Amino acid sequence: MKKPENCVAQVNGRIEASQIKAFLNAHGIPCEFQGESVGLTHGFTLNGLGVVSLCVPDSMVDQAKELLAKADSGQLELPDQAEVE
Repeated sequence: MKKPENCVAQVNGRIEASQIKAFLNAHGIPCEFQGESVGLTHGFTLNGLGVVSLCVPDSMVDQAKELLAKADSGQLELPDQAEVE
C-alpha cells in the first residue's frame, strides 16, 4: 500500500496507531487512520496485512513529523523521579 503524502507514520496494528493518534491529538494535531480492514476484522499484523497509516492535515505534516522524530529519539521523555527531586 502506497503511503499518501499527508500520512506521517505507518505501524502494525490499531493498538500502536491509537497510541500515536492520542499523542498527536494531545499536541493539537488531528489524525485519521487509513488501512485495510483485514487487520481490523481479523487482527492480522503480518507481512503488511495490519498496516495502519496515520494521516494528518496537509498543513500539519511537518509539525507532526517533528514531534514523532523527537519522541523516537527520546527528546520528549519525562525525567526519572530521582532527577526531579
